[in-house]
Amino acid sequence: MHPTNDKLPLPGGLLGTLVRFLELPVEYAGRLAAWLVPVLMLLIVYDVGMRYFFHSGSVRLQELEWHLFALVFLLGAGHTLCHDQHVRLDLLRQGRWMNERRRHWVEILGSLLLLLPFCLLLIDSSLPFAEQSYRQAEGSPDPGGLPYRWLLKAVIPFAFLLLLLAGLARLLRSVAALRARSPSPDS
Repeated sequence: MHPTNDKLPLPGGLLGTLVRFLELPVEYAGRLAAWLVPVLMLLIVYDVGMRYFFHSGSVRLQELEWHLFALVFLLGAGHTLCHDQHVRLDLLRQGRWMNERRRHWVEILGSLLLLLPFCLLLIDSSLPFAEQSYRQAEGSPDPGGLPYRWLLKAVIPFAFLLLLLAGLARLLRSVAALRARSPSPDS
């Protein structure tokens, strides 16, 4: 049930077990996000149909749509990283001078210097945000809006924890791939 990633194969042994362990919750969250997409699509079609044909709208339904969209994005971020389907700027990784060994180093350094610290920063800063929302029992400020907005805000640190797990797994895959390669500079 681990992601299939041709660029960074699953290492063997204990390291492979650790990578699978890290990726498992990310994989489940990604599958949940994937199931939320058709639900969101159906809600949007219903909402547009109600507004267009019956001139009837619902604040609650519109808020549910953007809540679901936020969940798809937040829960799917780590999953896309695990499957190497995320958006990235490949200026460094695609040059002619960039061989496979150097790509692994870019992946390792990018993870250690950018991705993992960013995730830790977002987890640390979003926990008080979610906690304050929970303590205030925050709901929608709009009449007829959804209650329990704090639930959505609580997903933010959880989503960055999933992204952190995906980043750690990807880092370990890169380290293992680098160690498995021959030490020649042309590899």
